[in-house]
Amino acid sequence: MNKQALIELKNISKVYSKIDMETHALRDINMAIYEGDYVSISGPSGCGKSTLLSILGLLDTPTTGSYLIKDEQVANLTADDRAEIRNLHIGFIFQAFNLIDEISVYDNVALPLKYREPKLSAKEVNKQVMESLEKVEMQHRCSHKPNQLSGGQQQRIAIARALVGKPSILLVDEPTGNLDSKNGDLVMALLDNLNKAGTTICMVTHDPRYADHASIKLNLLDGVILDDITLNDSTLQEAV
Repeated sequence: MNKQALIELKNISKVYSKIDMETHALRDINMAIYEGDYVSISGPSGCGKSTLLSILGLLDTPTTGSYLIKDEQVANLTADDRAEIRNLHIGFIFQAFNLIDEISVYDNVALPLKYREPKLSAKEVNKQVMESLEKVEMQHRCSHKPNQLSGGQQQRIAIARALVGKPSILLVDEPTGNLDSKNGDLVMALLDNLNKAGTTICMVTHDPRYADHASIKLNLLDGVILDDITLNDSTLQEAV
């Protein structure tokens, strides 16, 4: 019995059109992500990495091609359906953290749960928020405001917010881009541990050191996947 892909892209292309010019951001992308995978997408600036992540996260639509998430054909979904799938199945981690300084860490992490249907009880929200904060070892900062924390701590809170809804996949955009190397390494270690515990991750990064953390590495150039490298257990052992 064949394993069902969590996400599957077939011949995905994205073209941005202006009056006198067309820009091909992505060309005939084919990829599949399975439960438990750790995928990195690398390439130079302007190669299509962010466009691909936006399409994977249902924040943008392809010009041509087929996108299935959990066996649902995305092209057939309404805007409300897409929003519901994003809320239920996709956790986002951004380079810029995107935390709200006016509210507490606790309320930042709880935010995705406010839009759940059916509505969760306050007890269930509290349980999921504290579990999520514990995973990133930040439960002791729940009453702080984000601007009272370091950059590394803020990224941990952003990861907790992405995890709180128990998504099927984490989409991670340059998670170390605003961090120094020490905090970047700590955040990557956290992502590695989450994947080892079963979290599916697809990460865009410009840093080849961090791309090497993934078991499946995709390299983009001019909107085309050049190759993919899957590290099996023996390869990983040799690399250690």
